Amino acid sequence: MQNQDEIKRLKDVVQQLLDEAKQQGASAAEAAFSVDNGLSVSARMGDVETIEFHCDQGIGVTVYFGQQKGSASTNDVSADSLKETVKAACSIARYASPDDYAGLPDPELLATEFPDLDLNHPWAIDAEQAIAIAIECENAARFYDKAISNSEGASVNSHQGTRVFGNSLGFLQGYQSSRHSISCSVLAGTGDNMQRDYWYSVARNSALLEAAQYVGEKAAKRTLARMDARSLSTRQCPVLFAPEMASGLIGSLLGAISGSSLYRKSSFLLDSLDTQILPDFVRIHEQPLLVGGMGSASYDAEGVATKARDIVSDGILRSYILSTYSARKLGMQTTGNAGGVHNLTVESGEQDFAGMLKLLGTGLLVTELMGQGVNRVTGDYSRGASGFWVENGVIQYPVEEITIAGNLKTMLRNLVAIGTDVDLRGNIRVGSILLEQMAIAGE
Repeated sequence: MQNQDEIKRLKDVVQQLLDEAKQQGASAAEAAFSVDNGLSVSARMGDVETIEFHCDQGIGVTVYFGQQKGSASTNDVSADSLKETVKAACSIARYASPDDYAGLPDPELLATEFPDLDLNHPWAIDAEQAIAIAIECENAARFYDKAISNSEGASVNSHQGTRVFGNSLGFLQGYQSSRHSISCSVLAGTGDNMQRDYWYSVARNSALLEAAQYVGEKAAKRTLARMDARSLSTRQCPVLFAPEMASGLIGSLLGAISGSSLYRKSSFLLDSLDTQILPDFVRIHEQPLLVGGMGSASYDAEGVATKARDIVSDGILRSYILSTYSARKLGMQTTGNAGGVHNLTVESGEQDFAGMLKLLGTGLLVTELMGQGVNRVTGDYSRGASGFWVENGVIQYPVEEITIAGNLKTMLRNLVAIGTDVDLRGNIRVGSILLEQMAIAGE
């Protein structure tokens, strides 16, 4: 459900910017205008904590004088402001050093088809209704068990945005999208024996959100499951990443094959195109035109058409993740990934979560990671972790205060299985991931 009048209003502003850039002597230009509206409420211990109404807008323009580039931004849509913003961008460009790789995409790569991807579902909810949902969610968690001793609160968010992008090659398109969520976080136990955990649901259509009671109860169950956690002795063992942790693992892989890492030579996967980086059963692909997907888009941040494509197939790296600039730096062509990937999908194997635990046998299930211990240059990986110790496919007890370590290159090659328990809440769609072995540092 797209509001064409609102999209047209933004298109008119973007066209004004492009016309003004031409008038001020720019050889090429691109501009974007985004407007976001939303409601966020949070409740804690049964009371309203915050109510926020959002209404933000931002306008950005980039101009080129040959290979010289300048950018400026504003949130004022008046004619004088638009003129001044373009003037500022032109002034920067005239003083900038020429960059052989700067410029707009090749015209033939721009999107020409714009299917309705069903991304916009406004939620007719007011603050009072949102508060009621947040309190219901938190109460479901707080009163689930007497061991739940405190709460970090529950929140309800509803956002809708309109985005328009255009350039001097004649591209001018826009769309609207929505994103709604319910979340809850609670604590259990007392004194030194306290644990916290959370749960959340997110969807473009509020009708597809998990019920407030379910989100609250799930947060409570996850928190209670962590009670009486202990450390492990230092060892090597198989490690199973829960789906929400597996997406971070795949994110590290994406960072290593992104254009900026590659042309800066700061990646452990330099010169890995067409080589085996994962076991031969692994396929990773983009699905940008999924109806209702959290990462769906028919064009990227430069207007380049997106398309379904394999990034890894048969375990072999088939493509990098490139924008126009990074592609030119590498002597390649953009992959339509300016601004990131679109519904990156890691194909599942045959095992559900219970099946993945059986495959793990005896080892560590990781449900939370701490710290940023990933070295993209060397692939060295070391992060604080908590989760559960598993024996013979059955969870035995919760684990905390440990560090898991390995090298991403080896970890990826030694991937054993990918579960069907896919987390669909984000742009990376992946189930749990079982790795053959990692080092655990504990007591």
